[in-house]
Amino acid sequence: MTGRIRWLGTGMAAAVMMAVVGLPLLASPLAAQTQGSHALSLHGKPKYGPDFQHLDYVNPDAPKGGEVKMMAFGSFDNLNPFILRGQAAAGSSLPFETLTTSNGDEAGITEYGLLAESIEVAPDRTWVAFTLRPQARFHDGQPVTADDVIWSFDTLKEKGHPLYRTYYADVVKAEKTGERTVKFSFRDGNNPELPVIMGQLPVLPKHAFANRDFATTTLEPLIGSGPYKVVDVQPGRAIILERVKDWWAKDLPINRGRYNFDRIRFDYYRDLDVAFEAFKAGAFDFRLENSSKNWVTGYNVPAVQNGQIIKEEIKHEDPQGMQAFVFNIRRPIFQDRRVREALNYLFDYEWTRANLSYGLYQRTKSYFANTELAATGLPSPAELKLLEPFRGQIPDEVFTKPFEPPKTDASGNIRGNLRTALGLLKEAGWDLKNGKLTNAQGQTFRFEILLVQADMERIVQPFVRNLERAGIEAQIRVIDSAQYQNRTDNFDYDMIIERFPQSLSPGNEQRDYWESSRADQPGSRNSIGIKNPAVDKLVETLIAAPDREALITATRALDRVLLWNWYVIPHWYDNVYRVAYWNRFSHPAVAPKYGLGFSDSWWVDADKNAKLANSPRRTGP
Repeated sequence: MTGRIRWLGTGMAAAVMMAVVGLPLLASPLAAQTQGSHALSLHGKPKYGPDFQHLDYVNPDAPKGGEVKMMAFGSFDNLNPFILRGQAAAGSSLPFETLTTSNGDEAGITEYGLLAESIEVAPDRTWVAFTLRPQARFHDGQPVTADDVIWSFDTLKEKGHPLYRTYYADVVKAEKTGERTVKFSFRDGNNPELPVIMGQLPVLPKHAFANRDFATTTLEPLIGSGPYKVVDVQPGRAIILERVKDWWAKDLPINRGRYNFDRIRFDYYRDLDVAFEAFKAGAFDFRLENSSKNWVTGYNVPAVQNGQIIKEEIKHEDPQGMQAFVFNIRRPIFQDRRVREALNYLFDYEWTRANLSYGLYQRTKSYFANTELAATGLPSPAELKLLEPFRGQIPDEVFTKPFEPPKTDASGNIRGNLRTALGLLKEAGWDLKNGKLTNAQGQTFRFEILLVQADMERIVQPFVRNLERAGIEAQIRVIDSAQYQNRTDNFDYDMIIERFPQSLSPGNEQRDYWESSRADQPGSRNSIGIKNPAVDKLVETLIAAPDREALITATRALDRVLLWNWYVIPHWYDNVYRVAYWNRFSHPAVAPKYGLGFSDSWWVDADKNAKLANSPRRTGP
């Protein structure tokens, strides 16, 4: 993706790990590198030259040691994060490495060699070659070889999660061209990101899968080459990873000062309220707080007041994507755009922000929120050039109006919005009769909102009450994480709450989000079910953008078409990480610009740890 392929985690743990490790964010175009290089830069020069010693946002002398306890939500039944089946455990990607790696300093515009010591790109961008480091080793001591790279590529395409087939669709061949060199050849040079995408290939040990089916779930720890390995598994309850003391890559400049915890333990909780109380009682150490209610009202406890628990707000520049109520337009009731627009008028964001979010957050108005890629105002001349061929096929508002979600005065009185919604619904064939919204066939408008986190009910319930005022029967259903994963993988829902994460350089992953070919593919991220030729064309235009300016133009044009089709009911975003942690950690004075970097650059501070251990933990009055 224009960002690293996401290994699949579980619930809250996946969200935390994405934030604490840092999101890779890419830009283009890619400068041709016909000679081997230590880094792959998508535009300009890498910040760190070939002789750099460490990243600026780490402490190269950070002490190693200690155990950190984290929470995960739901359950797990799989330690292979590369397949569709099962629920991958939190942290299950940590044992594995890729050919290259990004950092939190450069918005991901540069990838540095990790397993690969050098990278070579064709002048016409039709191939990329990676030469492996001779010292690269798997945890069992076996060398990482060119054959492992090729086997990993072939296996992920054939048996891995369907997203890998999307990512590698334009790669026509992987071949060994030297003892430690693998060359990937592309269909053409029209996708500037492909060299970067191939650098993000997870490399797995071919020999370890000789007698096992890669596509089958497993709770047996897998062999990798990364900084951690799984040492204990309590199925569905906990997973413990241990730092690899003789990790082959620990002294690489890209890794100095990183991965400082000796052990990382994830304990699973099935109730988020229970998990919050467990954190305050000291059951785990670090919490990325996503509840405005908890942040404002839930930390008034002695442990916070006496400094045992630290609350910290850390600003970031991460792209925020789109979080929203997502319509499954495979369902007949949501196929009419007017219906989807009408339901947008029934979500009272302003009241929700004032009364349930304590004034925090900002309204999301773009699928690329918090970036220069977000569409604003009216289309530019360059955007119009892309959009004009679709006039009559896309909403007229794309050309005439800046996108704005419906607004209210935050009083809770939505009479005006209700009137507008009912008018749109009537145009779409739905009439309010005897308090019920029905169509000409006498069918009642009803649907289910599927949730996996019970704490979201307080946000959804006021929306449901507003739907009832329009005669719509909406039911909230909360299910466990395993059922939720299965149902969402197979698009078995009416409406869900989902976030579409983005980077600074959208690319191949946009196919998985929006293109028609992915709408019926189980496990794809096209959760909406979009089958729109205009969207398909704009996605392909975006992927083939020859430079940064063209990429921004294509992304903004796509953003407008998605927004004005009312495929979702936008929620909110923020540019602040709100974290709470027991006061046993230290972190560098300089924070990464992108991502939080908790498991990446923080460490257990021996003095703080001792002080905390010797003081009684008081969480209640």
